[in-house]
Amino acid sequence: MRRPALYSRSSRAPQAATLGAAGSSTAPLATAHQRFGFPPAWRWNPSDPRLLWSVIASLALLLVLSFSLALRPVGRKLTQDDIDAAVLKTLETTVLPSAAAAAHENIRPSVVRVMGFGHASSHGKGRKGGKDSKETDTDAGDLIERGIGSGVVIVDKGIILTNLHVVQGADTIKVMFADGLESTASVINIQPENDLAVLQAHKIPDDLIAATMRSTADLLPGDQVIAVGFPFGIGPSVSAGVVSGLKRAFRSPEGRNELTNLIQFDAAANPGNSGGPLVTMDGEVVGIVTAILNPSQQRTFIGIGFAVPIENAASAVGLHPF
Repeated sequence: MRRPALYSRSSRAPQAATLGAAGSSTAPLATAHQRFGFPPAWRWNPSDPRLLWSVIASLALLLVLSFSLALRPVGRKLTQDDIDAAVLKTLETTVLPSAAAAAHENIRPSVVRVMGFGHASSHGKGRKGGKDSKETDTDAGDLIERGIGSGVVIVDKGIILTNLHVVQGADTIKVMFADGLESTASVINIQPENDLAVLQAHKIPDDLIAATMRSTADLLPGDQVIAVGFPFGIGPSVSAGVVSGLKRAFRSPEGRNELTNLIQFDAAANPGNSGGPLVTMDGEVVGIVTAILNPSQQRTFIGIGFAVPIENAASAVGLHPF
């Protein structure tokens, strides 16, 4: 008789086999921790002391952060006194340019040197090589410098204001801009009653800046001004002073005509300043320097200069300046 097979006991329960549609035997899949030996995942248990200590630690951390934020000093709101004190401190420790220097820096790019030339043959030998003339070679032949003065750009297309007596009778006019560019120029308008001429430069710098003009309606004696130009051909030079008077009249030594409604000023001006701007401390043009009082033959400044108000000067261009 055949003996029955004996099997050892196993602590694992027998897994029932099932037959699939194809007749193959399949068994339930083992869990990850069974297949790879990982420990079973820890489950949240409200009675677990580890959970309680985690909550206590989190609350303690939040409490510490709250106290640290509460104890941190809060920035004080700035007051007007704080701002005033800071400005005063800056003024005490920083060297600022003078008002005259700031005004000159504003007007400097707009000031030009104006030179009038004539043929030597048409003006006699006595002038050639004289004290007030300069022999120059140009494409048109030998020319002598017949006059030198100043001018100011009032339109950035190269329109320049100067004095009529600076360019009157010149065969060739040249202007030199602040950046050193030199160009010929033409007279496009004149205003003899105010000794003014309007020039158009034939070539201009790419970044030419026109001066800012200001009405003389609120100009008062005592207001500070500067005169900028090329006295005796030296420059550009700056001199500072004040407005000495308004609505003055002046007759040239030659007696050709009388200029009226002039601004009197005491900033130093000499031959060569003619046509240059008279400028406020804001850097704005209020007049065109046109004459100095010369009771002697020395042609030097004695403290009285005259400028044509900018309203009159701008009207020579056919534009209102404001």
